[in-house]
Amino acid sequence: MSRYFQAGFECCRFTGSRLKNSALGVGFGALLHGEHKMRITRKVFTDLAIWMALFGLVIGAIFPFFMRALGVPVELVMTPWFFLACLSAGAVVGAANQALARVVVGSRLELLAERMDFVAANLRGVALFDRSTCEVEDCRVADDSDDQIGASARAFNSLVHALAESYHTEHAVQNFSDLMVSHIELGALTEEALKHLMADSGAAGGALLLAEEGELRVHARQGMREDAAFVRSDQLHRAMNEGGICLINIPEGLMVDGVVVEFRPLEVFIVPIPYKDVSLAAVVLASATPFPEGARARLEIFRRALSLALRNAIAHDDLRRLAAMDPLTGIYNRRFGLQRLKDEFSRAVRAGSALAVLMLDLDHFKVVNDTYGHLTGDRVLMKLTHLARSLLREGDVLLRYGGEEFLVILPGASSHDAALMAERLRHAVEDASITYGEQSFHITVSIGAASYPEVNIDNQEALVQIADTRLYQAKENGRNRVVAN
Repeated sequence: MSRYFQAGFECCRFTGSRLKNSALGVGFGALLHGEHKMRITRKVFTDLAIWMALFGLVIGAIFPFFMRALGVPVELVMTPWFFLACLSAGAVVGAANQALARVVVGSRLELLAERMDFVAANLRGVALFDRSTCEVEDCRVADDSDDQIGASARAFNSLVHALAESYHTEHAVQNFSDLMVSHIELGALTEEALKHLMADSGAAGGALLLAEEGELRVHARQGMREDAAFVRSDQLHRAMNEGGICLINIPEGLMVDGVVVEFRPLEVFIVPIPYKDVSLAAVVLASATPFPEGARARLEIFRRALSLALRNAIAHDDLRRLAAMDPLTGIYNRRFGLQRLKDEFSRAVRAGSALAVLMLDLDHFKVVNDTYGHLTGDRVLMKLTHLARSLLREGDVLLRYGGEEFLVILPGASSHDAALMAERLRHAVEDASITYGEQSFHITVSIGAASYPEVNIDNQEALVQIADTRLYQAKENGRNRVVAN
């Protein structure tokens, strides 16, 4: 018995001595002493196989002594063949453990690596996260464990989600920026900007309001009722004053005051659009469900692009308005006024509706200029403009035809309607007084009127020509009168 025990001990001592002087021995010693430098090769599973085999050999070498401690006869366990069998069994168990690790852990890591390669290839191949080739769900790995492997899967899935959100934001911002630079007309810009903001945020209703003459006026709306009560809401004006994006949560069952939409909103974004600390506009977005993650961050980016685009569009609109307006009276000049007449005539022909024009000319205006000077003459022209605008209906158009001549466009007016409006204008001018120092004087006006389709014409120039001929008749018949037929 002593001989077999001694043989087994020598075997263990021999094995331990060889291990101590080998890389395995160094690694095993590191394992026993809690060190982290346990790498033997550059392949983790090869290292794992070596450690598993080593561990199996150690267990196999110890097992006979364990059996002897349990009372197994010496002649059964302290034999070279039993030691060899235990070492072989330990090696087999180690190999089986390593194989299981490859199946259980290796397959998961292989899938993780495959997904990483897939995402990396997608990022290298395209400028943006191409959802047509890599849907977020296709790139995710299963998160079904509560250990380091599960933590790795969650971290990877979080990375994929963050990348998708980042590239989605970049794509949305690029599209929005392209949209902003492609529109210079204020009306088209506000409509398209609102449409894009609603689509990106998932809002079911929205409105874009511009600050004009100290008031907020709706320029574009979708899913909002025509009632503009929300323009006067305290939340809107508070957000405009503070300048920051405001998210309003509306609890279930709470009555909505001020924000008027065609559905029951759950959340409302108020997005002020400032330009150099001046509030240009505001966007109101309403949703029946919570806004998606990242919507607020994208709105912060969008409003900077929209701010510059709106400023350019407003400047363009102001320039166009200046080009269309007479600088003295502030009404349409001849060029733009006649274009408006052309549009109204085409509309009247298509709809079979009436259209009238009045040609006005101040009587003895040259005498006014010669007697009181050109500055007073300018005041007379502005006085006539003010009187006419106060009497005309909404939709009627007043333009300065040239010098002291004015043209009035009356959509939907018959010959009788035109004659009544002309008399009202004539009487208003006749009753008005113009001051010159301590003196005052009166002016009069002659008017010619014509209405389509009561006159047989083919174009708007002919309608103006008839009104001008009748104005000449009014002048010839003594001035300060109306000729309508």
